[in-house]
Amino acid sequence: MRVPLLFLNIVLVAARRQVTYIGDQVLRISASSQKQLNLVKSLEQLEHLKLDFWKEPVRSSLPIDLRVPAKHVSTIKKFLRSNDIVYSVMIKNLQSLVDEERTSSLISELRQNGTYSFNYRSFHPLKEIYRWIKDLAAENPQLVRRMRIGKSSQGRAIHVLKFSTGHGRPAIWIDGGIHGREWIAPAVAIWMAKKITTDYGNDPSITSLLNKADIFMVIMANPDGYVYSQTKDRMWRKTMSKRPGTHCFGVDPNRNFDANFGGNGSSRVPCSETYRGPHVHSEPEVKAIVNFIKKHSNFIAFITLHSYSQRLMYPYGYTQDTPENLEELDMLAHEATEALASLYGTRYSYGRIIQLINQNSGNSIDWSYNQGIKYSYVFELRDEGQYGFMLPRSQIVPTAEETWLAIKKIMEYACNHLP
Repeated sequence: MRVPLLFLNIVLVAARRQVTYIGDQVLRISASSQKQLNLVKSLEQLEHLKLDFWKEPVRSSLPIDLRVPAKHVSTIKKFLRSNDIVYSVMIKNLQSLVDEERTSSLISELRQNGTYSFNYRSFHPLKEIYRWIKDLAAENPQLVRRMRIGKSSQGRAIHVLKFSTGHGRPAIWIDGGIHGREWIAPAVAIWMAKKITTDYGNDPSITSLLNKADIFMVIMANPDGYVYSQTKDRMWRKTMSKRPGTHCFGVDPNRNFDANFGGNGSSRVPCSETYRGPHVHSEPEVKAIVNFIKKHSNFIAFITLHSYSQRLMYPYGYTQDTPENLEELDMLAHEATEALASLYGTRYSYGRIIQLINQNSGNSIDWSYNQGIKYSYVFELRDEGQYGFMLPRSQIVPTAEETWLAIKKIMEYACNHLP
């Protein structure tokens, strides 16, 4: 395809206005003891270094992925070497991946008509995603309904797609895009939404499922953060809300739910990537989800899509206490990850959040589980670290295809084990 010179110039001008990561590196750190782990953890307190833990220091058996700004790379490497902490360079120059992604994604965005000509192998601007949501509902009026459940702090609509063939049935929740920089999550949700409309009436399993239950899907749970990550700062994670008395903005929406809000694994510092917010459900994006689910008190499953690390997790994140149906959650996670692996051989680990990553408070599946939604799961999608948050668009469809098999397993089980 010939790309107009004017369009390329627009892309380049826009790129110059964005936060750049020239020379930033992502290090994979292996702490071999609790002492070394504590030393790496101590780096979190050095806010002036602006370090970004892609995988946080949890235990010595798990790798730690750390993005280091270019001007501090030599300092951090020296610190690690002086303490005999093993590391490798996972991404040598983050900006090179950002540039590659921006060029391939933006150039592919020519106006397309309807959901059939939509490019499911690309990351899209929010306006294209919202147009697609509108088109999907218009093309499938007997199956899909588009509903606005709230607005973001900057006034963008938060839409839910309702897939339904009846009334008053059990419901399943799926959301993506709660963290701005995790582009693969909404891309996978888009593919799955289209898959539902394509398969209903043709595939016996999805037809049977939708004859028993409704599916509610939020493609973009944090539209402001997504737009900011595409236009200003590719590594932006939080919302875009502003608070008086601080130059920092945004809240980690996955620390803002009423599930041990303010506890360990969330930060009270507004500049932190895991800032919990001034109070529970302070973010309109979170409040929209909470209010909708409480109003429709018939949910049997809650599934949220994140990236990265290839993990399928269930409650709890804020406590070592085990959920009442632990064995059932674990069994279903095993079956779901086996189904996922059956397509391309992608292996996921599974277990409680606090086991697999770290203690964190205020996350959505702990909240949903405490609301009585007994099949509450979070997917951390591809990959395990080669690209991290910069997963190439060539992996969008394979990730969606394999994840769909796992989600279908969870949905079918939930429908077959109603209270």
